[in-house]
Amino acid sequence: MTSATAPLSVFAPAKINLTLHVCGRRADGYHLLDSLVVFAGAGDWIRVRRADDIRLDITGPYSEGLSGEGDNLVTRAARHLLAVTGRKEGAHITLEKNLPIASGIGGGSSDAAATLIALSQLWDENLAQLADTDLAAKLGADVPVCLRRAPAFMRGIGELLTPAPDLPSAWLVLVNPNTPLATKTVFGALGGRYSAPQPEAIYAGLPTAADLARALKNGRNDLAAPAEEVMPGIAEMRAALEETQGCLLARMSGSGPTCFGLYGESQAAHAAAAALKAARPGWWVAPAPLL
Repeated sequence: MTSATAPLSVFAPAKINLTLHVCGRRADGYHLLDSLVVFAGAGDWIRVRRADDIRLDITGPYSEGLSGEGDNLVTRAARHLLAVTGRKEGAHITLEKNLPIASGIGGGSSDAAATLIALSQLWDENLAQLADTDLAAKLGADVPVCLRRAPAFMRGIGELLTPAPDLPSAWLVLVNPNTPLATKTVFGALGGRYSAPQPEAIYAGLPTAADLARALKNGRNDLAAPAEEVMPGIAEMRAALEETQGCLLARMSGSGPTCFGLYGESQAAHAAAAALKAARPGWWVAPAPLL
C-alpha cells in the first residue's frame, strides 16, 4: 500500500467522567450537568480515505453491536460535515470498534468527533472554524468535549466547556461487564436526586495522582446510585477495583456501567488489570493512561 492510498487514521479515546453532578432538569427534559471530563488511552479508531460517496465499514471486537447504515453517529457526522461545508465529496470510513457499546465512556460521541477531525483533514477543512459552529452539538451532548479531547469541565447539557487545570500523570483501569446500559434508563431512575456544582479550584495545582484522588472525593457521580439500582453488578465491579493494590479511587463513569480505578503508576494499573481479567474473564478490562 502506498502513502497515496493509505487511510488517514484518528484515535477516538474513551471519555471518562471523573465526576458527574446532575444539578437539575430543564423544562424541555434535558438534565443540567457539572462534570470533570478526561480522556483515556483506550479507544476506537477512525480511518478514512477518499471515495465517491459516504461508506462505512465496522471492524473490531464490538463491531457486531453496530450497524453501518442509517443513524450511526459516524455517518451522521460525515453527512453533517458535508452539509456545513457545502462540499460534494465522499469518504470510505472504517470504524475499528474496541470499546463496549452503551458503556458510559462516550464511545459513539468520540467516534463522531474523530470522524469530524479525520474528514476535516482529508478534505482540507479548517477544524478550528468548524469547532466554532454548533455542528458538534447537533450530533450529541458529549460530542463537543470529545472534539476538544482535553480535560474539561462540562456544564449545561454538555455545551458549556471550560478547560480544566493541568492534571497529574495517572493511570486508569476500565472495567465493563459486557452488558449495555441505556443512558435514558439511568436518568429515568434518577428522580430528583440533584446536587450542587463542584468548585473548579479544588483541582488546581495537584502534583500527584493521590492528590487528584483526594480532590475527586469532594465530588461524586450522581448517576451511580440509579445505575446500580438498574444493574446491581456495577457495585461488584467498583468493589473489585477498590480491592486491587494501588487503587486510589474507584467510581462509575457517565451513566455506566463502565467503572474506572485510578492509579498512580503504569505497573500498578497493569497488575490490577491482569488480576481482574483472571478473576472475571467475562468482563472487558483495559488499563490506560490518563491523556
